[in-house]
Amino acid sequence: MEYHNPVLLKECIEGLNIDPAGIYVDVTFGGGGHSREILKHLTTGKLFAFDQDEDAVKNKINDDRFVLVKQNFKYLKNMLRMYQALPIDGILADLGVSSHQFDIAERGFSIRFDEAKLDMRMDKNVKQTAADILNTSTEEELKNIFKLYGEIDNAGSLARLITHARKEKKMETVGDLKQVIEKVVRKGRENKYYAQVFQALRIEVNKEMEALKELLTQSLEVLKPGGRLVVISYHSLEDRLVKNIMRSGKFEGEVEKDFFGNQLTPFTQITRKPITPSEEEITENNRARSAKLRIAEKK
Repeated sequence: MEYHNPVLLKECIEGLNIDPAGIYVDVTFGGGGHSREILKHLTTGKLFAFDQDEDAVKNKINDDRFVLVKQNFKYLKNMLRMYQALPIDGILADLGVSSHQFDIAERGFSIRFDEAKLDMRMDKNVKQTAADILNTSTEEELKNIFKLYGEIDNAGSLARLITHARKEKKMETVGDLKQVIEKVVRKGRENKYYAQVFQALRIEVNKEMEALKELLTQSLEVLKPGGRLVVISYHSLEDRLVKNIMRSGKFEGEVEKDFFGNQLTPFTQITRKPITPSEEEITENNRARSAKLRIAEKK
C-alpha cells in the first residue's frame, strides 16, 4: 500500500519522550510511518496500534513488540485493558484522513474523482455512507452538519439546495454532489468550498468528533503520571478539543482552581502554541500544510 510520509515525525517522537521499556499507543496506524519510528526507540517496550481501516491492516509490522488492534480508537481503554497493558507511557494520534484514503477513488473521500461513490466510511462495516446522509437527512440536519463540521457560511442555502435536488435525482457519486452544489459555490473558491462540504460529511459519517472526545477523555484514564499525549490535528474543530483538554482537562469552560487560586489541571502543556510543519516539509508532503501538533504530559 502506498502511503505518504508521516507528518511531523521527528517532532512527534521527541514529544513522546520515549522510555525504551515503556508501553506506547499509536491510535492512527495508517501506513505505519509513526509506528515504525516509535519501535526504533523501544528495547523491551511494547507498541499497540489502532486502525479500523482494512487497508491499514495490510501494513501490519512483523515485530514481537508490536500489536495491531483493528478497532476505532474510541475503544482505547477497553482494548488496552483486555491486553493487560494499563497504564501506558504515551499516546500518539495523527487525526483525519490518510493520504492513501484520499488517493483511492472508490473510498469517496476526494473531490477529484467524479465517478466515485459518495462513501467516506473509514470502517466499511459502518452502515451509513455519505450518500445516505445526503439523501435521507432533513434540511435542518444537513444545515447543522455543514455549519458545525464544515464551518460553511451559507449552510442553510446549501442544505435547502440539496433537499430540493434529491427529489428529482438521488445523489450517488462525487460528480452528482458537485453538480448540485455548484450553484452556491463562490467563484474562484470552488475547491475550498468542496473540501469543506466533504470534510463535514466525512466527520458525520465516521462520527469523528464523538470518537475524538472519547479518545481524549480516556487518555486521562490510561496514561500514567508523566505519560505523554501527542496529537496532530488538521482543522480547527479537532484542534479546539485537543487544546481545551490539554489546558483545562475539559472540552469547554474555565479552568478550575483550588482555594489558593492554583489551576487544577490534569495535564502540563509541553507546547503552549502548536508546532507546525516547516515550509520544506509542506513542499515534500502537501498533507502537512494544515497540521498542528500539541503535546501534554499527565501530572
